[in-house]
Amino acid sequence: KLPLTVEEIVNFGESNRELFIKSSTYSIIPITVTEMGLTISWIFSSDPKSISFSVVYQESEDTPLDQCKVLIPMTRCNSHKETIRGQVKVRNSGIYTLIFDNTFSRFISKRVFYHLAVERPVIYDGSDFP
Repeated sequence: KLPLTVEEIVNFGESNRELFIKSSTYSIIPITVTEMGLTISWIFSSDPKSISFSVVYQESEDTPLDQCKVLIPMTRCNSHKETIRGQVKVRNSGIYTLIFDNTFSRFISKRVFYHLAVERPVIYDGSDFP
């Protein structure tokens, strides 16, 4: 479990991170967001074989997990064959959690190589208008 802030993700730069997920377990990356309108995007691949992936939203750390909102349902990804890309728009402050799930694999541990990015919306202020 690695709680990240938007600033930490911005400071990631272009480097990839690596998660090691043992068989029959899962790994989560919670991202704490305080400002609305951001876009959190991700790219990941896995080795060997596939991994399941999901994104959930939690209003606060006190919110019970069964009351979290599922933004992207758990989906098995062939991320060992192709790079998976996706994004979610931040509509509310809270915790956006990326879940990499290997619970379906009884014997094979996986490595997930991922990159996160946060984009702030471009707000046009009309300053370049003559």
